[in-house]
Amino acid sequence: MNQPLKIAVAGLGTVGGGTLKLLRKHAALLEHRCGRAIVVSAVSARDREKDRGVPVDGIRWFDDPLAMAADADVDVVVELIGGEDGIAKELCEAAIANAKHVVTANKALIAHHGTALAHSAEAAGVTLAYEAAVAGGIPIVKTLCEGLAANSLSRVYGILNGTCNFILTAMRESGREFAEVLAEARALGYAEADPSLDVDGVDTAHKLAILASLAFGCEINFAAVHIEGIRHVTLMDIRFAEELGYHIKLLGIAGVTGEGVEQRVHPCMVPLSAPIAHVEGVFNAVVADGDFVDTIMQEGRGSGAGPTASAVVADLVDIARRRNVPTFAVPAKDLKRLPAVPMERHRGAYYIRLMVLDRPGVFADVAAALRDHDVSMESVLQRGRAPGEAVPVVMTIHETEEAAMQGALREIGALEAVVEAPRMIRIESF
Repeated sequence: MNQPLKIAVAGLGTVGGGTLKLLRKHAALLEHRCGRAIVVSAVSARDREKDRGVPVDGIRWFDDPLAMAADADVDVVVELIGGEDGIAKELCEAAIANAKHVVTANKALIAHHGTALAHSAEAAGVTLAYEAAVAGGIPIVKTLCEGLAANSLSRVYGILNGTCNFILTAMRESGREFAEVLAEARALGYAEADPSLDVDGVDTAHKLAILASLAFGCEINFAAVHIEGIRHVTLMDIRFAEELGYHIKLLGIAGVTGEGVEQRVHPCMVPLSAPIAHVEGVFNAVVADGDFVDTIMQEGRGSGAGPTASAVVADLVDIARRRNVPTFAVPAKDLKRLPAVPMERHRGAYYIRLMVLDRPGVFADVAAALRDHDVSMESVLQRGRAPGEAVPVVMTIHETEEAAMQGALREIGALEAVVEAPRMIRIESF
C-alpha cells in the first residue's frame, strides 16, 4: 500500500482553513484519485485559540514554521502566510533546503522570487507548485505548463483581480462612482481595508509576471511590468465606453515580439464582441493565444476560500501522484532572459476624454497638438452646448505609439481651456 503524502500547512487564514476543510471533506475521494491518502501532519499559525471553523485537534502544532519545515514527518510544506519576503520566503527556502516539496498561493513571493526558488527546488529534486497564486480556481498554470505545451504562445491576458472587476461592473450596472462602489466592495468582503494592491493594479501585475514566464519560457521580470490601476476611471468614462461599443476592464496583458516581452496592467476599452468583455463581478478570466489552438479562454472565481483551496489541493494531488513538471514549464536553467519592451514603444488605439471650456478655437488647439505629435483622430463625441462652461469632449485615436500619445496629452493638458487632466484609456482589439 502506498504511503500517505504528509503535508504541513503554514497559515490558517481564509485559504488555510479552506484547504483543511477540503482535505477533510474529500479525503476518501482524493485517496481514490491519487492512489494514496493526503494527510495533514502538522500546522502552524499565530493564534492557537482562534476558531477557524475546522478542528485541528490531533494535528501537531508548530509555533515556529521554520521548525515545521525541518520536521522528518513532513513531505510537503504548504505556505499560506503571504507576503513577498519575511517568514513566507524563509519558510519556502527552508522547506526546499530540507528536501520538502512546496505548495504556495503566494503570488507576490513567486513574482519577486520565483526564478530563484525554481532553481533551488529543481536542484533539490523537489516540486515548487503555485496554481493557487494566479486566478484562484482557474487551472491556468497547469493549462500553460501542460495543456498548451504543444503550442508556441504569443500572448496571454486576462482579468486577474476580482475586486477591480466587481467595482467596474457595479459602476456600470448601478450608475455609481468609484468611491461608493469601493465602499460596498469592502462591506461585502471583496476588498481589503487597504485596497491599494488591488485597485492600483499591483495584484494583477504579480499574476501577469508569473503568466508571462509560463507562457514565454522566460525569467520572471516583475520590475518590467507597466502598472496602472482603476482609481481614475469615472462613471462618465464607463457611459462613453458603452456608447462606443466597449466595456472597461482592468487587464493584465503580456505579449512576446521580436523586440522582447511587453507586460502591462491598465484599464482597457474591450470591444463587446470579445468574450472577456462579458466576464462580470468577482470572476476572473485568462486568455491565451497559441499557434495551434488559436485562442482559448478560461473563466472562474479568482479568489475566496473554496476556489483557492481547490487550486492548492490540485497541486498536492500532482505531488501525491508523483507528477513532476518544471516550475515554469521549462527547466529553470533554460529560462530565457528576454528584453523588456518599454511602455513607450507600445502601439495601439486610444480613448481620450477632455473637459474643456465651450468656446471658439478650443478644438483647433487640441487638433494642432495631436498633429504636432503625429497622432490621428478616428472619431469625436461632444454632447450638448454650454457656452463658457466645461463640457466633455471624447476622441478615439487611430493606432499610434504610446510615446507620441503621451506627448500630445501633455501639450493638450497645458492648454488654458482644458480644465482637468486629460483622461486616457487604451483600446484593445481582441
